[in-house]
Amino acid sequence: MKTTNFITDNFILQSDVAEKLYHDYAKDLPIIDYHNHLSAKEIAENQPVKNITEAWLKGDHYKWRGMRANGIEEIYITSQATSHKEKFLKWAETVPYTLRNPLFHWTHLELKRYFDIDELLQPSTAEKIYKKANAILENKTPAQLLEDMKVEVVCTTDDPTDDLIYHIEIANRGFKTKVLPTFRSDELFFINKEKFFAYIQKLGTVANFEIKDLETFLNAIDKRIAFFNAQGCRISDFGVGEELCFEDVSKREVETIFSKRMNGESLDKDEINRYRSYLFVYLGKKYHEYNWTQQYHLGPVRNNNSRLLGQIGLDAGVDSIGDFPMAQFMSKLFDTLNSTNQLAKTITYNLNPSQNEVFATMMGNFQNSDYPGKMQWGSGWWFLDQKDGMEKQINCLSNMGLLSRFVGMLTDSRSFLSFPRHEYFRRILCNVIAEDVKQGLVPDDINFLGKMIQDICYYNAKNYFKFN
Repeated sequence: MKTTNFITDNFILQSDVAEKLYHDYAKDLPIIDYHNHLSAKEIAENQPVKNITEAWLKGDHYKWRGMRANGIEEIYITSQATSHKEKFLKWAETVPYTLRNPLFHWTHLELKRYFDIDELLQPSTAEKIYKKANAILENKTPAQLLEDMKVEVVCTTDDPTDDLIYHIEIANRGFKTKVLPTFRSDELFFINKEKFFAYIQKLGTVANFEIKDLETFLNAIDKRIAFFNAQGCRISDFGVGEELCFEDVSKREVETIFSKRMNGESLDKDEINRYRSYLFVYLGKKYHEYNWTQQYHLGPVRNNNSRLLGQIGLDAGVDSIGDFPMAQFMSKLFDTLNSTNQLAKTITYNLNPSQNEVFATMMGNFQNSDYPGKMQWGSGWWFLDQKDGMEKQINCLSNMGLLSRFVGMLTDSRSFLSFPRHEYFRRILCNVIAEDVKQGLVPDDINFLGKMIQDICYYNAKNYFKFN
């Protein structure tokens, strides 16, 4: 394989119009990354990253899956028994085989943007690239890496019991990038799991009172939401990978269900669904009260490979696209909240591409004058976070809603080197719009189109979330 990097100034841009839209309107905008899994602890401690393996491969499920597909032994992927360099060399061995997978584009975009490396990563270049990248990283802290990419805001993903001590420390450090928490509610919904009892105890500890029944449970949630809000949180998230049902249920019924579980009894499927339905509505109303945006990541089948799950634990990179029906759940939940005018700003993300139109049209049902684009169908997520997936999302949103009101891209990443994904999205967006110009489908008005591009890439998110 040739060693020259193919990431040129006009990568993906296939016309003069695309080039102008990207370089004159999109390229230099700041980044608002409103959903990711970065470590607030690492940002607060702000120590030099030092090693590209840690920055690149640690926790990156995409790369893990690519390496496994290439036949790399697990000891070189997730084990602590091998060195950083050995793992990097195995990743370099894999990269040529990722051609036409988004990993090939992301890898070389990141090498170019963070390290000014114009060579393709492969076994013959691996030693040189490893040495150069590490020499740069040993002088780069997480905060500096964020500033280098013009990241204005990042929203991490945080459990309701988190003390947010690192977010508080970051706020007092005066970093250029604002780092805000997100209220990720998943653990509140696992009433059927054995771990729920330990979680309830932990929630009670941080709330400073014992949780004995549904009422004290809800009081503890209220207290945590207020605490998160005080630390700048403006977004919630939900991402349980299961089929979801929504049922009308009274508080009295749920009090009985909750008490039954707290007494150590098992719940049947109907009881679990009723509890969850009540909690969805309760949380939704709280999000509306605080003027938060609620996010729903829907559709994965998690932990498919039980052997790897046992070896590595959760987040082993063995999740996939599910085929759960989602329309009725979203319809009933949003309609219930909307019927009392307590439906917060909402973003949904589907993992199954066959449901693109389902999600896009569902969000249109509940738009109103509260905010332009109040109900958002979010960017291509997870397995759909690639060129084809993003183009399909852009085209479907254009057909079913208002692309011009779209709040744009996010990284959904655990890596401080992932922010060129915003550049990737911006290039794809500019090229899609330019192709419309070429075909005579939209006006050839660069200023008009350029403003729309800028809104989607930055200003819509800035105005929608209103991070202070």
